[in-house]
Amino acid sequence: MNSSSLWDGIPVLIYLALLFWIGFKAWRKDAGEDEYLLSGRALTVPAFVATLVSTWYGGILGIGEFVYRAGISAWMVVGLPYYVFALLFALFLAARIRKAENVSIPDMMYRVYDRKVGALSGSFIVIMTSPAPYILMLAVLLRFFFNFSLIPAIILSAVFSIAYVYWGGFRSVVQTDKLQFVFMFGGFLLLLFYLIGTTFPPTELFKQLDDLHASLKGNLSWQNIFVWFFIASWTFIDPGFHQRCAAAKTPSVARRGILISILFWFVFDTLTILSGLYAFVLLPGIEPLMAYPALANLILPPFIRGIFFVGLFATIMSTIDSYTFLSSMSIGRDLLWEFCDKKKRPDSNSLVKTGLIATGIIAVVMAALMPSIVELWYNLGSLFIPPLLIPILGAYIRPLRLKTKSAFVLMAGSFLIGLAMFISGYLNQVNGTPQFPLGVEPFFPAITFSIIVFLLGKKGGTIE
Repeated sequence: MNSSSLWDGIPVLIYLALLFWIGFKAWRKDAGEDEYLLSGRALTVPAFVATLVSTWYGGILGIGEFVYRAGISAWMVVGLPYYVFALLFALFLAARIRKAENVSIPDMMYRVYDRKVGALSGSFIVIMTSPAPYILMLAVLLRFFFNFSLIPAIILSAVFSIAYVYWGGFRSVVQTDKLQFVFMFGGFLLLLFYLIGTTFPPTELFKQLDDLHASLKGNLSWQNIFVWFFIASWTFIDPGFHQRCAAAKTPSVARRGILISILFWFVFDTLTILSGLYAFVLLPGIEPLMAYPALANLILPPFIRGIFFVGLFATIMSTIDSYTFLSSMSIGRDLLWEFCDKKKRPDSNSLVKTGLIATGIIAVVMAALMPSIVELWYNLGSLFIPPLLIPILGAYIRPLRLKTKSAFVLMAGSFLIGLAMFISGYLNQVNGTPQFPLGVEPFFPAITFSIIVFLLGKKGGTIE
């Protein structure tokens, strides 16, 4: 390690020391279920905002990749739609979730529907919340920064994601997210400050963009944009949103916390999109996934560059620990614990800790198989939004609620249709592009099936 990278490493080492100190300090001996899984349902607005905002950006390198390839159209698919659905979540769901006193989405599904629906939703959420792609992203960053080989970097990333969460549970996630929040904003503010000071202002930047990168539509088809917009309805089924609302001190804290978070997301999107556009203009021909690290290497001096890298680490780590914990909750509490003999059920916290270890092992195995993070967002949204959206909304909004049989048919059928479409498309690729039947994205037949089952179920048709 040369003297320049040594100076860069100092902020990273300080950050890691603070992260583990805060994470382990949050440990509570003999914590009950609410304490371990939901931090005692006592989140205040600042804590709620810090943990929700920081958790939402784990795919930060994917954001850079998207902006570098597509320009400002990235805001149209990973920015604006999410503000819209987050606003709807705040207005219509946040308070209901807090009042329901549930532990998780599957917990509510078990109560409202039955074991089959609850277990199916729990199985979906294990996949949705796998930290594997984010662990891979952190490993890529460790390789770039410390010259680690990939497998040790993946294992080290997984250990980071489990260690303090294993002991402190959700309280550790929340307390460390406060630190991550400060570093993620601070890092990109520093980068943009140096970019403007040493190159040219944003007004000049936009003049140097080509037509593709200056267009709100970019190279996306209207079908792609439509699917991306409705993929933002992921917000309604996102386990992180539900967990934080359930952990809020009051229903009003949950509602206000999301509304304030939208403002911070807009600010952070502005910082990251501008940075990605600077990378496109200043660094033509680089690997798009590494747009932000490469830009930092070009612009920032030693030590300041290290602070920016801490911002990237923090943005990714805040999602890894949260998703690791959510996935382990689904394995340990929502699946294993629910199906134990009620008279012999062990402590749910111990099963969640078992789930943490299982989640880490599975994530390490999966990490090397992950596609582009942008592709992953698109595929997971297309597969899991259609089967989960209506049943979850119905659990909290009675007019949308189906009878149990209809809910199960909707979830299983919609998922299998989407999966069959994906398999067909990827088995018939042309130049690496999936060729879906009739040229229709899998999201559309899957959500259409969900709507048909919903309408038949509400009319008392043969589905019942």
